[in-house]
Order: sequence, then structure tokens, then C-alpha cells
Amino acid sequence: MWLDLLTNPVVISVAILLVLSMLRLNIVFAIVIAAFSGGAIAGLGEVKTLDVFSNTLSSGAKIAFNYAMLGAFSIVISKSGLTELLASALMKMIKKRATGKHVLICKYALLLILTLISMSSQNLIPIHIAFIPILIPSLLQIFDKFKLDRRAVACILTFGLITPYMCLPFGFGRIYLNDILIGNLNSNGLNIDLAADPWISVRAMAIPALGMLAGLLMAIFVSYRKPREYDSEKISEVTVSEVEISPLKVIAGVVAIAVGFAAQILLDSLFVAAVAAVLVFVIARVITLRDTQDVFVQGVYLMGSIGIVMIAASGFAGVMKATGGVEELVNIISQGLDSNRGIVVFMMLMIGLLITMGIGSSFSTVPLIAAIYVPLCISMNMSPMATLAVVGVAGALGDAGSPVSESVLGPTAGLNADGQHDHIYDSALPTFLHFNIPLLIAGWIAGMVL
Repeated sequence: MWLDLLTNPVVISVAILLVLSMLRLNIVFAIVIAAFSGGAIAGLGEVKTLDVFSNTLSSGAKIAFNYAMLGAFSIVISKSGLTELLASALMKMIKKRATGKHVLICKYALLLILTLISMSSQNLIPIHIAFIPILIPSLLQIFDKFKLDRRAVACILTFGLITPYMCLPFGFGRIYLNDILIGNLNSNGLNIDLAADPWISVRAMAIPALGMLAGLLMAIFVSYRKPREYDSEKISEVTVSEVEISPLKVIAGVVAIAVGFAAQILLDSLFVAAVAAVLVFVIARVITLRDTQDVFVQGVYLMGSIGIVMIAASGFAGVMKATGGVEELVNIISQGLDSNRGIVVFMMLMIGLLITMGIGSSFSTVPLIAAIYVPLCISMNMSPMATLAVVGVAGALGDAGSPVSESVLGPTAGLNADGQHDHIYDSALPTFLHFNIPLLIAGWIAGMVL
């Protein structure tokens, strides 16, 4: 079994991807090299690997387009002065209460606010990572005043982007828990009636959510508690605002956010929401039609790199599926393992971690593993709640820490606005350590006790 794991093309490809990323090779180059390495190990050949990689790039095009439009949404909202007002209010609060005790209170109040904002981006106002490039760059100066370690902020943002969809059936959580997770469980032999028990997913994922919370508290109060210095001159170059704050612009910003939110909820379309928000500013004459050219270009510059990574990740995922390595991994669970529930649950979670680390999407992992995991859980007499928890956590593991995950790329996009936040060492590695380890433990506990 262990030899099969070590020689599996998916395992080797993910290992290559992570090693090259740790060596600071550009993540897109690392994805391409890892994909072709996996194809070669699986015997696909260069031509077949290239064909699969190229053909599956298109599946990431919609995501990339959405991110470009989200970038434009971010740029146009930044012209309203809303983030400058928030940053200015915080700066005034700090200056008025400059004593150590009050600064400490303001620091942790800010971290709490960021946590709530990031959580609401998944459920209450489902704009996903769009708020990060709008809000975070304007707060870098505040972080500098607090000597705040940005790795703690990266952990906060990643926590808020993952935990709500993992345990609350609203917004993106409704898609993950109800449509993808429970839908795949039922289609593979389990019987979960949401109409009879609409909160079963909340109860099943409560223990894993507590694991995520434990990781967040460890990051804030232990690992990254000490002050960290950054180059203030580089920060000032980013955060000095040229926006003239006026009531009209602020009102236009509020209306644009409301219109964008409504468009996304009613039409389930991020790019339509972004266009609607831009049109609010045009109608309010905050920007002209000609200005929309610059808005889009700046938006592509801001978020386009994430879109390119996601396109490349789609190609990588396509190659991994074509190798047959994903099926081999999940089949290892049902072959060569005894009936020891503890070992089986642990291996299911570990293989879910490997798959999601490579694919970068928990939403895509669940359909790949459910076909094997559900019958195995049933054969071991695991309850529906335990099965739901194990499969749900197996999918979510790796979303934090994966260099190709939106939940890691998003925080980097905001925190690296001044070039002082490394994607791998300041975002991917800290979030991997603080969330995957406690989530693995909590998921194993849930699988054993539920």
C-alpha cells in the first residue's frame, strides 16, 4: 500500500509542485512542470499530456474572467473613498488612544473586524475574495502602526474564506454542503433528507469548524503574536490615497456594493455584478465611459494573475485525472486496509488532503472521492453524520495551504500590494500549518465519535 502511495503520479506531482513553489519558482511554471512530470510518470507521454493540459485549460477560463471583473469591481469601489474613510477613522482612533493598552485593544478589534468581514464574504455578502484587494491595501499603514505580522492576517483571511462554507449552509456553504457534499453522498448510496433535518451538516461539521478556530487562535495569539517590521516607505507608496472623498462618491460606493450584491444573488453571476457596480459609478458621473478602459486594465492587473493561476490549475487537475492516479488513491482506501476504523478515517482524510493540495479546490475534490468513500463508510457502519464529516473534511483539507487555492491566492493579492508579503512563505505555509493540522485532527475525531 505504502509503495503504491509513494509511486502514485498524483502524489509525486503534488510533491513536485510544493517543492518548486518552496524554491520560489513562479507558481504557474511550477504547475506546468508538475503536470508534465505526473503525465510522464503515468505513461501518458508528452503529446497526450500536452493535449489533456491544453484542452482542460478552458474550464478555468470562466473563473479567470470572473476574477478580472472582480478586479475591475475592486478598482471602481476604491474610487469611492470608502476604504480611505475606514483607514482614516482607525488612524484617528489610534492617535487619540496612543497608550499601549488602547493600541492593543484597537489591534485585536481590527483583527476581529477582519475575521467577521472575511466570514461574511462567503455567506452574508457572498463576494468571495473580491473584498481583499479593495480593503487590505488601504489598511497596510494601520498594520504597520501596530507592527502586525501579516502572516496572522493571512491566516485570518483564509479562515474566513474556508470555515463558513465548510460548516454553514448559506451562500457558498449552500453550494458546498447541500449541492456538492450531500448531493454526492446521496447519489452514492447514503440517504440524507435535508427537508427532514436541514441542520445535519452544521452538526456534523461543528467539530471540524472548532479545529479551524483552534488553528486561528494559535496563529494570532502564539505563532505571530510578536511585532514584525516592514518597510514603511514601500507601504506609504501604496496607501497614499489620491481619491478625493466626497458624499457623492461615498454614496455611489455604497449603492454600487448593494447593486453588485443584489445582482450576484438574483443572477448568480460575479461578472454581471461587477459590470452593474461599474455602471453605478458611470451613472453617478464619478467616472466617465472613457475611464472604464483604465478601470478594466487595472482590474486585470490586480486580479488577473490569480485568474492565470486558476487556469493553469485547471490544466493540472485535468492531467491528474487522466493519469488515473486519483482513482488509485481512493481505491487504496478500500484495498489493503483492515477494518480498523481509526486507520481508515485517517487515510481518507490524508488522501483528500493530497488531492485538494494539487487541484486547489475542495469543491472539485468531493465528487472525486465520494464514490469510494461513501460505500466504505457504509460498510464500516459509520453514521450518516460521521460520513458527512469525513467526506466534507477530506474535501476541505488542503484548501488552506495549497499554493493554487483561491483561499491562499486572495490574501496574497491584498497583503503583497507593496511587495513585502511572500505567497509561499507568508501565506501558503502559515495557513497550511495552522489549519490543515488541526482540521485533520478534528476531522478524525468527528469521524470516530459521530
